[in-house]
Amino acid sequence: MSLVQYNHSLQPLSHVDWTPTRAAGLARLEAFLPQAGPAYARTRNTDLGPQDRSNVSALSPWLARRILTEEEVGRRVLQVHGFVKAEKFIQEVYWRSYWKGWLELRPQVLTRFNSDRLALKRLEADDADLAHRLAQARAGQTGIACFDAWVEELTTLGWLHNHARMWFASIWIFTLQLPWQLGADFFFKHLMDADVASNTLSWRWVAGLHTKGKHYVARASNIEAHTQGRFNPVGQLNETALPLAEPFLETGPGQLPLAEMCLERRVGLLLTADDLHPHSINIPAKVVGAAVLGSAIIGPNDGPKNCFLRRAEQDACARMQADFDVDTQVRASVEDLVAWATSLNVREIVTPYAPVGPTGWQLADVQAALTSHGIRLVRLRRAWDSKTWPLATGGFFKLKEKLPKLVAEQAGR
Repeated sequence: MSLVQYNHSLQPLSHVDWTPTRAAGLARLEAFLPQAGPAYARTRNTDLGPQDRSNVSALSPWLARRILTEEEVGRRVLQVHGFVKAEKFIQEVYWRSYWKGWLELRPQVLTRFNSDRLALKRLEADDADLAHRLAQARAGQTGIACFDAWVEELTTLGWLHNHARMWFASIWIFTLQLPWQLGADFFFKHLMDADVASNTLSWRWVAGLHTKGKHYVARASNIEAHTQGRFNPVGQLNETALPLAEPFLETGPGQLPLAEMCLERRVGLLLTADDLHPHSINIPAKVVGAAVLGSAIIGPNDGPKNCFLRRAEQDACARMQADFDVDTQVRASVEDLVAWATSLNVREIVTPYAPVGPTGWQLADVQAALTSHGIRLVRLRRAWDSKTWPLATGGFFKLKEKLPKLVAEQAGR
């Protein structure tokens, strides 16, 4: 018997149509809305399996690329349920903002991660035993049925239930005793919704590095209960593991860069894989040209992640072309992008602010190239980010305390 009677009047919630368009994301949001209140709070931790996603929104791929924004999803849920009934769902929406803000205030954590990841890649090439154990884990050949099933789900669908991600990371780190950095790297290559902050910091949290000494240990009884008996790895897991430690790294929060402003009346608009929602960006100028900066291929070229990204970029082009009545294309290289920008005869290209990570690094290269041609790159930070990111100075609790006020402001707009 089902734990909750679900409303299936809009579309079968068990199936998720992960078409990377705004229309598909909005359809999933509307279908899930009836369940975003108390039903979600009661059942969200249960992983019903890839054939049934009726108890979770599964909106993360659209949110990660801002095909849908956190703000509009939160506002729509509030309209239906109000804050008290939808508090747990609203918290989950704000977690992504918290992770982004936390890392944006501490970019040195990502620098350390990338340095460690590259060093471990070199070690893997030289250490036959480590390479063998990593190959088994990545192929889903560990003999731990739940873990191996999640590997298949991850690599074929590009998505995992959040609880399964926590179990997976814990087993990778504490049972298989593999480097957490390479586990995070594996996720980032395959997850459709992977953003640098949420992915890296979630792995650090499981390992016990985000909140010092507080780690997450996967237990067979918990997996059995929350997979409804599909898996029970009794006797296979390290359930007494201690949290990891790392060399000292100063993780005190810094300051956000000052918000940039558009000064010209005619501009070009550039979107990136971090933000594909041009309609909600406040651009105080006439857009005379638009483009999408092609994202770097990370992971299998024909895998779910890269297929989702490429189609999402094309959808963004189509929406910008319709909204601004300008020719819009994906620009695959910095050189192609500069040629487009100079053809517009503008002095500014505006783009949504990209937080620290691959897209931010891409934009740094774009900025240098545009500057050499007398064109200014203006990174417009959303009001949502300017309000939430500075609250990520400690644990999530500090932001959580501010939720009623933030939500009230959000509902008022």
